[in-house]
Amino acid sequence: MDYLWEHFVLNELHAELQVRDIRYWRDKRGHEIDFVLIQRGNAPIVVECKWSASEFDASGLKAFRLAYLKGENFVVVRDVDRPSIRHYGDVSTVFVSLQNLIQKIKPQPL
Repeated sequence: MDYLWEHFVLNELHAELQVRDIRYWRDKRGHEIDFVLIQRGNAPIVVECKWSASEFDASGLKAFRLAYLKGENFVVVRDVDRPSIRHYGDVSTVFVSLQNLIQKIKPQPL
């Protein structure tokens, strides 16, 4: 189910943000990040997609943040009503719904 959820989230990110430069990340040890958003002049934003919050494993996020120290971390899940922060050692991440994610990362008009 995570695979379909990832594609749904990706489609919504493309539609709402109107960007095509959404990347993924994987290291030689097999750690992965579903989406990395690069915005000029800002630290990379990590987006992980999980069908359920209980399925999240922070090993990929921790590996990514060893290489790229700064930036926001989000886990987008369908079973969260309001954003909540969880800490994994020195790395914190915000668990959000898809609607909350879009609100938090969409550039605000001037």
